[in-house]
Amino acid sequence: MLAYQAVRPAPDQRFGQTPGVLADALQDGVNLAVWQRDLPLHIREFTETLLALGEPLAESLTLDVGRDADVRLTGLAAAYRDIAGHAGFVADVAWLAQAYACLLEARRIGLRLRVLDKAMCPRFHVDHVPLRLITTYTGAGSEWLEEGAMDRKRLGDQTAEPNERTPVNRLRAGEVALFKGEKWTGNEGAGIVHRSPPVMRGERRLILTLDWLA
Repeated sequence: MLAYQAVRPAPDQRFGQTPGVLADALQDGVNLAVWQRDLPLHIREFTETLLALGEPLAESLTLDVGRDADVRLTGLAAAYRDIAGHAGFVADVAWLAQAYACLLEARRIGLRLRVLDKAMCPRFHVDHVPLRLITTYTGAGSEWLEEGAMDRKRLGDQTAEPNERTPVNRLRAGEVALFKGEKWTGNEGAGIVHRSPPVMRGERRLILTLDWLA
């Protein structure tokens, strides 16, 4: 008798207007979940003002979180606390960190907040992490590909990058995404293929990432 190997269906992506959609990222076969939110005006204005200053920002924190402990980020972007909307922005980041930790029952998470003026990861790739939260507060959002749009064996190969005929999906500023990587158990070979967006000269973006450390 011939033995047939089960074919794993193509990874699925989920989108929703409420933060509850992020829990879909925990499901088998889902490698991207996106909360399609619009930023509150006071947060958007704060981040736009921060970028307009033209100053660098690169902060990294390791947060020890407990099941009942609140995430407190009073020192985040402290150099800009005099800009209107700073407190609301910090509260938003803290809420995202708390929700992310709660979703994963994490004890420790890594937080990075950066202003970028160039593509940090310009080629399509997969992350070798379990599940990463990414949101761009201001500027161009991360780009991702549908399954099959690029040969996974050629990720990182400049000659294999999609051309103008290949649809490239881009997240909007304010949207919150959970990118499932190669180290999520059962997701090996199915991490979401994505890259940093091209950034034109003079453009900048403010990006937050959260990683599950323990």
